[in-house]
Amino acid sequence: QAQLVESGGGLVQPGGSLRLSCVVSGINFNIYNMGWYRQAPGKQRELVALIPSSGNTLYAVAAKGRFTLSRDNAKNTVYLQMNNLKPEDTAVYYCNAQKLHPFLQYWGRGTQVTVSS
Repeated sequence: QAQLVESGGGLVQPGGSLRLSCVVSGINFNIYNMGWYRQAPGKQRELVALIPSSGNTLYAVAAKGRFTLSRDNAKNTVYLQMNNLKPEDTAVYYCNAQKLHPFLQYWGRGTQVTVSS
């Protein structure tokens, strides 16, 4: 059974940094596209960044230039380095694993990121 466990969230001041981690078990991590999504209060869940099993990483406009997504296939872990954080980055951040043919998708429980002075 797939399990995605996020960590690294917390309270940070504007301009600060956080690194989120997502440890994955129960699936063949190497063949899954891994992503981070976020959901702010009253808003829909949105894509932050996606790193495919092979190919180029995709970033949302709001994340480009400030966030870096990486994966370590040996550790079944995906990381989201977030720099120059802004109050509008405040949200619950969710780790996502997805593959096609057949379509399978799994979510973590989320980690809270709060950017406030």
